[in-house]
Amino acid sequence: MTTRRAFIAGCAVATAASACNRRGAPVANDISQLEPTDVAGVRAVAETADLQAALQQHRGTVCVAGGRYSMGGQTSAAGALQLGLTPSHRLLRLDVARRAVRVQAGMRWRALQEWLDPHNLSVKVMQSFSNFTVGGSVSVNCHGRYVGSGSIASTVRALQVVLRSGEVVETSRTQHPELFAAVIGGYGLIGVVSEVELDLTDNDRMARHMERVALADYPQWFRENVASRSDALMHNADLIPPRFDAPVTVTWRRSTAALTDTRRLIPVGANYAHEQNMIWAVTELPGGPQLRESSLVKQQIAEPRVIHRNLEASLDVAALEPRTRAMSTYLLQEYFIPVRSFQAFATRMAAILQHHRVDALNVSIRHAPADTTALMKWADEEVFCFVLYHKQRRHPWGDTMATRWTRALIDAAVDCGGRYYLPYRPHATGEQFQRAYPQWNAFVERKRQYDPQMQLVNQLWQRYLAAP
Repeated sequence: MTTRRAFIAGCAVATAASACNRRGAPVANDISQLEPTDVAGVRAVAETADLQAALQQHRGTVCVAGGRYSMGGQTSAAGALQLGLTPSHRLLRLDVARRAVRVQAGMRWRALQEWLDPHNLSVKVMQSFSNFTVGGSVSVNCHGRYVGSGSIASTVRALQVVLRSGEVVETSRTQHPELFAAVIGGYGLIGVVSEVELDLTDNDRMARHMERVALADYPQWFRENVASRSDALMHNADLIPPRFDAPVTVTWRRSTAALTDTRRLIPVGANYAHEQNMIWAVTELPGGPQLRESSLVKQQIAEPRVIHRNLEASLDVAALEPRTRAMSTYLLQEYFIPVRSFQAFATRMAAILQHHRVDALNVSIRHAPADTTALMKWADEEVFCFVLYHKQRRHPWGDTMATRWTRALIDAAVDCGGRYYLPYRPHATGEQFQRAYPQWNAFVERKRQYDPQMQLVNQLWQRYLAAP
């Protein structure tokens, strides 16, 4: 039986190698397997010099791909040369005393953790799973469950960026700051991130604390039990179908208690058959949500868990994947909602998901302070982040149906003063995109400055940002 990890690896290999369509043109895709795109070619790059050469030798449009976990063509464009950065994965500098690290952009978080853990250091901000590339995470301005930290932008010290012309530029908050701000969360449209320098933190020992909270009480509960506590390191709250109205909070607090799991990192290539079967049962069997409640949530609440931060940070996305995407695909969406509008959005979101009978596995709530760095920021102010994980059939009409309820959710988010996240399915209308991201005009002008021929492209650019 093929494991989830092997399946993901197979998808990555197939994408990197580019399957060919009937005309012999290479076809690029992403983890969703919903965006097959004819590209001019795929070129793997391992060093900055390789990247420069590829950009200078190719006269047409170019797109950039890392781990290919974005789900709506953010790493591809029809007729473009796709540059694959995953071979660019060297550690360049680790300064333990300064708690700083510099890596090539194609390094995955899990590989970086192998270098950091022996020094008892940890990544300060990353996604909840460790499979993504560092450069790709910067390009989408990712975030995780790290209390008080918000997006990765707050932890980036410097970036090496290669412009479409092949020019290499070192950027930071003080060196070419406008380019620095545009590239973070810029989806490879301003320049190609080739090196990343990051802040690090301690690999703390931490204990899990879980609690059920009334939906209306959650913002105040968060203030008192998470935001105001200096020992709170990671936090999320899960809303479980079908009502999405009873948050189960999960907070990891600094601890001196004995470890309940002595592993330092999650092993690479582990077997996730149990998790696969649980996801299938929860989504396919009658009473699935109740099964999850009885078999997983109650067990976790009752079971003490004390681990190192790096163990929780090294989770493998394979634990969330189906055995196959032949019949269904598993997708993410995310909405960033001002704290003042938490209740209004949560109530409206639940009604939309119920009305459209969305096959949602859960909605995970995180928190982020305002982003003061990125140009295309998703948090102008303090927000709660609603991360929706859902299952979608591979029928031809599956995406059409999803478009309807996704647009309803986007309207709900924008009406509440919030935004939606751009790395996922491109269901938003042009008008919704412009309402959610009023910075888009400034972003386009910045692109004209650094890519005057408008040749760094992807489907996000073609659908929403390119001039009509």
